Amino acid sequence: MTDMLRAPAEIKFAEELDWLESIDDSPKPFSWRLSPKMVRLFILGSERSDGLDREISQKWFGDRSFVERSIVTLASDRGLLLIGDPGTGKSWLAELLSAAISRNSTLVVQGTAGTTEDHIKYSWNVSMVIAKGQSRESMIPSPIMTAMETGTIGRFEELTRSTSDVQDALISILSEKYISVPELDSDGIVFAKPGFSIIATANSRDRGVNDLSSALKRRFNFVRIPVVTNKKSEAEIVRFRTEELLRRHQLELDVPPSLLDVLLQSFADLRASAAAAGSDDEKLESALSTAEQIGVLEDAILHSDFFGERALTARALASSLVGSLARREPEDLAILNKYLHGVVEPRSKEEGGSWPEFLEGGRDAIATLS
Repeated sequence: MTDMLRAPAEIKFAEELDWLESIDDSPKPFSWRLSPKMVRLFILGSERSDGLDREISQKWFGDRSFVERSIVTLASDRGLLLIGDPGTGKSWLAELLSAAISRNSTLVVQGTAGTTEDHIKYSWNVSMVIAKGQSRESMIPSPIMTAMETGTIGRFEELTRSTSDVQDALISILSEKYISVPELDSDGIVFAKPGFSIIATANSRDRGVNDLSSALKRRFNFVRIPVVTNKKSEAEIVRFRTEELLRRHQLELDVPPSLLDVLLQSFADLRASAAAAGSDDEKLESALSTAEQIGVLEDAILHSDFFGERALTARALASSLVGSLARREPEDLAILNKYLHGVVEPRSKEEGGSWPEFLEGGRDAIATLS
């Protein structure tokens, strides 16, 4: 794990998964490594009422009904489609589900305009084909085919980013549960083993890029993941990710809780402004998701550690916020400048605290970028 830039969930939380598997005496669907209740417990964390001998950390923050419906879907013969705005934790939830159910979350196809049917079915080792001809040994299975052969979970990221012919290739896999290999005279059909399913993700902002056909939609159960707007839940996510970030980078940096409150409030203000905007030009290009909020915080923490006084400051936080959210020039800069003058300036006069320094840092950042 120490040699990995980013360990997959099944490795990162291997000790928890091993322990949960050792005490799990509930029925398990198909080839699942954990029962549905234990999968939910792994993702949402343990509570005192669970009566466990050790604490299981909460890894995904959101409504438990989304997790439960996802688990129920994967225990059926339907695929699971997690859909929502960018940064709402869809991919992380898909990874956690795959890790808990299959102990393998790495069977992933990334949907792009360049994704082909071969990426979800199979391709060939050209040198082996030339030497020995087409056979199962010279075939290179896709992550989806590997998931079928092993009875595990396959993942398809950004489904609506792939073209319609690639999406259509999924229809037979989800409905028939096999892949035909016409190049082989014998053993030309790969059947899915019990436990196989697909978790796909799609961004709601990509609607219209490559819309899903009605036939493909029928093969999926949809679980819509909303942007986290509950301040308590969002604060828990930010605190969890901050602690994880400090551990990962082995930082001993002071992160005042008051600055986390400033970050949470600033994003809440900007979301309210976007909701009241009359046109897209009056909205930031950013989705203002919790993930982007964490990105702003990570940038500020690392900048403070490398070039600051080993303590997170309101100035560094404001500079990071402006630098991360000002993607269009001059539109986004104008929106952020309006926010600083119309909201942050009056608040800094009324409340004081970290807001005056945050205001000054934001103004300096905008001046630098203008």
